[in-house]
Amino acid sequence: MADHEAAHRGAPAQDVGDFLHRRREQIAQRWADESLFRTVFTVSRDEAVEAGRAVVEALAAVALADQVEDLAAPGFSTVREQLRRMAASRARSGATSAQIAQEVAALRPSVTELLRAEPVGAGEGHAEECAVTLTALLGTLRLVVLETTLTAGQELIDRQRLQLLEVATPVIKLWNGVVAVPLIGTLDSARSQVVMESLLEAVVTQQARFAILDITGVPTVDSLVAQHLMKTVAAARLMGAECVVSGIRPAIAQTIVHLGIDLGSVVTRASLADALEYALHQQGIVVVDQERTVASAR
Repeated sequence: MADHEAAHRGAPAQDVGDFLHRRREQIAQRWADESLFRTVFTVSRDEAVEAGRAVVEALAAVALADQVEDLAAPGFSTVREQLRRMAASRARSGATSAQIAQEVAALRPSVTELLRAEPVGAGEGHAEECAVTLTALLGTLRLVVLETTLTAGQELIDRQRLQLLEVATPVIKLWNGVVAVPLIGTLDSARSQVVMESLLEAVVTQQARFAILDITGVPTVDSLVAQHLMKTVAAARLMGAECVVSGIRPAIAQTIVHLGIDLGSVVTRASLADALEYALHQQGIVVVDQERTVASAR
């Protein structure tokens, strides 16, 4: 008895799956003129039809598996990447998540019209059940599209964040064998990793003997920031470069002392100029202030 009832509950989904598979070409032709497909596939309508056909076939597979409300249904896996590209394309053109959701919802009337125009199963009640099942299936499709939209948006944000981190942490060549990284803003784990990678790459490419980390633009130094600095210093040493930390203002110096942070093994200087002077002196290079020398001679 229970098996019979389960089979009966699955019948509308089976009929909807059969309907979608049978009418996939007609549905794809109608969907090609809807905003979700038309505004993405602008070069060729055939591309829009092909994309629509792939989505219809995926929906048919989901319905035949009786998983109309399952976002993780295997049937959706074949079109997730396509839906992600479509959603990303609409987002790049300025469409919001709400607009994309409305465009997905706009796909339903044309399919519902086709479903109601042909007999499915037996009895008016069963036809209504099929319509409800189709509505639920398309609602799940909308959720899948929104999910892929949010995922694509987060991936874009992550890429842009990484690009900003790379731009915000430039490695500057100050002299032959001397490179510097002027740090501005908060130094968190993600940014410290970018700093370390950029600095080590510059040490190799520039054959630098000295690497200066200037923290003049870092507002505060806590134990976490100090830990990141120490890791960067240690990594630079392993690459054969001596690391100098500059820009330690009086307030930051007091904070370091109060926190009990030990920077005894690290060469520190008050300013970037002092750090550069130290690096040059260690290489036997003497910088002469000509104006001061001339004034003394007079």
